[in-house]
Amino acid sequence: MSDLRARAEEWLEQDPDPRTRAELRAILDAGDEAALAARFGTRLEFGTAGLRGELGAGPNRMNRVTVMRAAAGLAARLPAGGRVIIGFDARHGSRRFAADTAAVLSGAGLRPEVFADPVPTPVLAHFTRAFDDVVAGVMVTASHNPPRDNGYKVYWADGAQIVPPTDAEISAAIDAVGRVDELPLGEGWPVHEGAGLYLDAVSSLRLGGDRDVSIVYTPLHGVGRDVLLTAFERAGFPAPAVVPEQAEPDPDFPTVDFPNPEEPGALDLALGLAEARGADLVIANDPDADRCAVAVPGPSGWRALTGDEVGGLLAEHVLRHTTGDDRLVATTIVSSSLLRSIAAAHRVRFAETLTGFKWIMKAGGAPGGPSPHGGPDRLVFGYEEALGYSVGDDRGVLVNDKDGIGAALALAALAADARRDGRTLLDLLDAQARRYGLHATSQLSVRVEDLSLITAAMARLRSDPPRELGGRRVESFDDLALPTGDLPPTDGLRFRLAGGSRVVVRPSGTEPKLKCYLEVVLPVDGDVAEVRARAAADLEALRADVSAALG
Repeated sequence: MSDLRARAEEWLEQDPDPRTRAELRAILDAGDEAALAARFGTRLEFGTAGLRGELGAGPNRMNRVTVMRAAAGLAARLPAGGRVIIGFDARHGSRRFAADTAAVLSGAGLRPEVFADPVPTPVLAHFTRAFDDVVAGVMVTASHNPPRDNGYKVYWADGAQIVPPTDAEISAAIDAVGRVDELPLGEGWPVHEGAGLYLDAVSSLRLGGDRDVSIVYTPLHGVGRDVLLTAFERAGFPAPAVVPEQAEPDPDFPTVDFPNPEEPGALDLALGLAEARGADLVIANDPDADRCAVAVPGPSGWRALTGDEVGGLLAEHVLRHTTGDDRLVATTIVSSSLLRSIAAAHRVRFAETLTGFKWIMKAGGAPGGPSPHGGPDRLVFGYEEALGYSVGDDRGVLVNDKDGIGAALALAALAADARRDGRTLLDLLDAQARRYGLHATSQLSVRVEDLSLITAAMARLRSDPPRELGGRRVESFDDLALPTGDLPPTDGLRFRLAGGSRVVVRPSGTEPKLKCYLEVVLPVDGDVAEVRARAAADLEALRADVSAALG
């Protein structure tokens, strides 16, 4: 414990933030060994998702010292004089962290530029790829994490999040950084006003001309509202009705238990407003507006669509409005296998990647790499089941990351197109089920306090994989930590079951969770509702068996 106290005292000497200094001094004075160990017993790891963690003092927390060290490590990996774009959301500390990043990068001989106000993550991602002299982008955000968290994403010159080995190189450079109070700091960097370049691109998406649709929208106290409303206006859509209680950015997210549109209850206010207004559609962004959730009215009330359902609908909509044999659609190993069938029916290329949008953006060699098909691939659509979508047209995708605002525009166009024909998104889902079979997906997530429980569960499944799950024989078992074809190794397990069903188990990359992705595929030769009921029962059986296998 004396070693931890020594590290804490050293931290106090260099910490420029009076709030975290006061927090740490109180812990030291109280002799709170548990709190000290939680902050100094380990540190936040810099990986392909950058940094993300709880605010507070110490290397295992997000704070000004952690951010300045990350900025110094990034600077060591970038070419001298390079231009770096920095954005931030409305969370606690985000503006300060962005300014600290700019000061460190400037002091290291780079040319930082910072947005004047909080912006959605896709705006930063688009700006990063829009200029030839930009070498990197930084987005200060914790996306949909709880209010106590913040984070730090790094984008490369292509506007996509970093992938190995760049993450390891930056991490090593961070480890080599000395005291932050000895870093040279610059000042007086340029400031960006507005999101004009992004709005020019996204509002011109060529995905159909129908515009008659009524939408209720919530940004969940995040930063998406103003950019989304402007994009809808520019694209010619009626203005969505914004949920008033959730319209303004608020880092405490007072109306939701968890600021994630996937979480139960997060859409309740939006659904209530939509019911009162008789709206066609509810659209929600997460707090940094890189994800998009959708709900629609049905025979039994409003229903939130899954990320896989939205992904399938958007994929066909994009493919109906684009042309060319070089088109590529991509998704991840934990998303529905439906996209593969859609791609085959439309005679376009399909790619499956590791989990994370950074991998989707590298699919087929895009952006910037050689195609595994022997020619250039034009990525027109990518999605992951966790409500992340990048939508393009004949120009390709407009953002090399998740784009909840572009997805919202495409969904509005799709809903308006269906409305013209007297149909709804639910009708379109039924039509897809009849054509491709019903691909029903679900998740089992286990949140833990002790990360060793996740390690132990994965070890049990590797050493003694089940032979049957949900009444279906396990036909093959893939340990994704081993080299498997085109996929880089990752900590995950995949079970392929009889009849095309599938289970993937992996630790979350951003939260203390073990996540299990379940899929059953059933042919539809009669009533779709009856097949959906059978699929729901099959998923419950899968969930029970997977839960038992996890111990």
